[in-house]
Amino acid sequence: MRLGVAAVTLTLLPLVAGCGHAQGYCDRVRGHQSDLGSITRDGDRAALLRALPIFEDLADAAPDDVADDWRLLVTRIRGLDTALTAADVDAATYDPKHPPSRLSAEQLGVIRRAAAQLAASDTQQALAQVQQEVLDVCHTPLEL
Repeated sequence: MRLGVAAVTLTLLPLVAGCGHAQGYCDRVRGHQSDLGSITRDGDRAALLRALPIFEDLADAAPDDVADDWRLLVTRIRGLDTALTAADVDAATYDPKHPPSRLSAEQLGVIRRAAAQLAASDTQQALAQVQQEVLDVCHTPLEL
């Protein structure tokens, strides 16, 4: 009988631990909803970059099934942020159709590649997965 109880306990332990992890993740999602909503409502070009610290926090707490999606999303946003910062460009005012004339061809190339990676289908798929996970697990939409 003790062996049976131990086996059931060991079987259920990962499920219980997973629920707690998901609860912590959902608490973080809910805790950031207002800030994310404010950032995206502003509609500025730098919204994703301003949301990066929030995304990093959510990525740190993400359940295993979307951890890779969060990492990809955060990596791509960081990539654009790094490219713009290295070129000393203000993301809020940067216009890719009319970039500052002081930028070198190399700087423009780095920024364009980072932007293209952020817009790439695998990044968009990762974003869709993250949004769906939040909806399914936390029963709330991720305000983006």
